[in-house]
Amino acid sequence: MTTTLIRQVLIWSTCLNYAVLLAWAGGFIFARGWMYRMHRRWFRLSDEAFDAIHYGGLAIYKLGILLLNLVPLIALPLAEG
Repeated sequence: MTTTLIRQVLIWSTCLNYAVLLAWAGGFIFARGWMYRMHRRWFRLSDEAFDAIHYGGLAIYKLGILLLNLVPLIALPLAEG
């Protein structure tokens, strides 16, 4: 596997993961009521617990993108030369 291929995979992975993150955040911001009603059918959640779960999930997902996609993407050129 070449470094060019690895770089392309990391770039695409980063873009797709940020698209998922933005869709999740957008859904949470603009369709929060609908999401809360849907989840409330399946789970007994308070308003505060629902917000905390989604906020924590967004933070963990963003941290995963940073650590698993962006850091290797930045480190790749540093390791090459």
